[in-house]
Amino acid sequence: MLTRLDRYVATQILSAVFVILLVVVGLDIIFEFVDQAADLNERYQISDLLYYLGLRIPSQLYEFMPLASLIGALVGLGMLASHSELTVMRAAGISISRIVVSVLKPALFLAVVALLLGEFVVPKTEQIAESSRALAQSGGKALQSKHGIWHRQDNEFIHINAVDLEGTIYGVTRFKFDDMNRLIGTSFAEEGVFSGDGWDLKQIQSTQLFDDRTQVDQQAAEHWVSGLTPTLLSVIVVEPVDLSISGLWSYTHYLGDQGLNATQYKLAFWSKVLQPAGILALVLVAISFVFGPLRSVSVGQRVIAGVVVGLIFKFSQDLLSPASAILGFTPLLASLIPIVICFLVGLILLRRAS
Repeated sequence: MLTRLDRYVATQILSAVFVILLVVVGLDIIFEFVDQAADLNERYQISDLLYYLGLRIPSQLYEFMPLASLIGALVGLGMLASHSELTVMRAAGISISRIVVSVLKPALFLAVVALLLGEFVVPKTEQIAESSRALAQSGGKALQSKHGIWHRQDNEFIHINAVDLEGTIYGVTRFKFDDMNRLIGTSFAEEGVFSGDGWDLKQIQSTQLFDDRTQVDQQAAEHWVSGLTPTLLSVIVVEPVDLSISGLWSYTHYLGDQGLNATQYKLAFWSKVLQPAGILALVLVAISFVFGPLRSVSVGQRVIAGVVVGLIFKFSQDLLSPASAILGFTPLLASLIPIVICFLVGLILLRRAS
């Protein structure tokens, strides 16, 4: 049950987080617009780019939620300290642990919002965004989109320009190799529709490679037997960090069955599972800073401190991720170690403040 104190503290924290998210996501959209503007042409126009950037907003909100929660808690709680409101609370008999609980409640709300975004919203919006961009850039031609999907199945390497939400694939290029890893044939299909055990491809042009010649054939239709399903394609069409937890779990097992390396997807899985704990750990660090070393500094200094801590947290996770693959320890530890360190630092500083 929320008390008047909880509601007041939550209002301060959530309003600060909202402003931070607005600024950070806005800047990221501007930077991405400038970066993507180089790809504009007669097929991929500015309206397509704006549509793509709009669809990417949920993903950006999810990505920056831990950093925004950290800085928002620093700013919101810091403002209470600057206006002597924390001093008044302490004088009224409210303990530091009680204030910590009041701050962690909105942090828990933010963690739940981030979890729901990452599981149900981001995978859909990212698939639509990537597919719409790939379709606009490719124009239905082979290997025209640099953002298409690459996949390996047995001795065949497949590139798919785009996948829509209905599961239709566009621009399917297949490269076939023999057991000696020599290219023996290629084929390109304009589109395909899933039908049980494979895909019904349309308008296929295939090339067979022999020692002394090549042979080009054209077909109106072909049934391509493949273990790829629309569900799996909806997973690999976006970056691992933008996938749902369930999608990452199923695709990790699929890669294992194919004998392929799934470390990247395991890391993304544990990162998403533990993100709520990461948000709570960063907010705990923010609380300990306000009651400790950042009690009497300016808002600007608190923001800088939050950015530095957030970047260290992010970089440590990014460094531990490849380290887990090289050194052979479980991807779970790569995501868990920075979170545990944050919790320990926050608890130690709060204990000293008490």
